[in-house]
This record gives sequence, structure tokens and C-alpha cells, in this order.
Amino acid sequence: MRPLPFSGGPAYAIIFWGTYALWIALETVGSSTKRSRFRESSTAGDRGSFGLIMLLLWFAVGSDFALSFLLPQATMLWKRTSLFFIGISLMLAGLAFRFYAMSVLGRFFTYDVAIQAGQTVVEAGPYRHIRHPSYSGALITLVGLGLALGNWAGLLTLLVCMGTAYAYRISVEEAALVTALGEPYKDYMRRTQRLIPFLF
Repeated sequence: MRPLPFSGGPAYAIIFWGTYALWIALETVGSSTKRSRFRESSTAGDRGSFGLIMLLLWFAVGSDFALSFLLPQATMLWKRTSLFFIGISLMLAGLAFRFYAMSVLGRFFTYDVAIQAGQTVVEAGPYRHIRHPSYSGALITLVGLGLALGNWAGLLTLLVCMGTAYAYRISVEEAALVTALGEPYKDYMRRTQRLIPFLF
């Protein structure tokens, strides 16, 4: 059974590809500006985490598309139309939350791990409860992509790959922030969760 974006008529295709293109465009622009702008003026400690995220992201997205066609046994059959629109809604919500979090962090946000001169602990907006809301938003977007394509194997691949990538990234980023900011960031870590308020 083909994924709904490719079998449900032109309206589904337009909605899916429009949302997908918006995601790619926003991330491409953000990556190009937020990496290059601070490369000269920051102390970087990325340890390959950005490269790992990009590698696993494109592997996972490609696998999700491929599995949607190659493994029809894993198609989500329960209310396919509802799952498709839930997926699209999650993609848009995840994007909105991610870029809201990025705007709250402002000039301190970078796609690679880099500590800016004068950086402080930010606790406004979503950072009041979670330390990495932009990653939460990215994961919500990916869950939405998996649901929109409607394949359990593809969704699982997305979650395993990007869960691994972000787990490594968070460990690298928090180590760099503890080194740079010291006790204030340690206190902040004790008061907050990584990705989900009050849970994890």
C-alpha cells in the first residue's frame, strides 16, 4: 500500500510537499546563517555532533521514504487520513516551537556547539522548563513526518536515529556549557529537564 501523500490525490501531495519544503527551507537558511555568523567569534566544542545529526537525519529521512514503499507490511492502517493530518499538524507545530525556541535564545543559538562571548544562562520562554526546546521541536517535526508517511518502520527509524544523534549532541553541548558557565548552568540543569517538561 502506497503512502497517502502519493496515493491520495493531488491535494495530499501538495500539503505534504509544501510542508516538507517549508521544513527544509527553514533549516537550510537557519543552518547557513547561524553557523557562519559566529564561526569567527566563538569558542567551538562541537566534537562532530552537528555532522552526526546531519548524517543520521538524512539517513533516517531517506529510510522513512524508502520503507514506506519497500515495506508495505508496516503501513499504519488505522485511520490513514487522520494520521496524515495529525502528522502534518505535528510537523508545523514542531517547526513553530523549534524556531520560537531559537528566537528566544537569540544570538546564543548556533547549529554547532559554540559558546559566545558574554553568554549567560537563558531561562525565558520554553527554557524555563526544558534545556533543549529546539531539539524537542525537531523531534516533534520528525514524528509528524513519520505519521504523514504512515509507516511504522520508517517512524521507528527516524526516532532511533535522531534519538541517538540528539543524545550525543546534548551530552556534548551540556559539557561545553558547564565548562563555560560553571555553577549557574549546573543549577539550571538541576531545575529543568532536557526535552520534556517535568519528565525527561
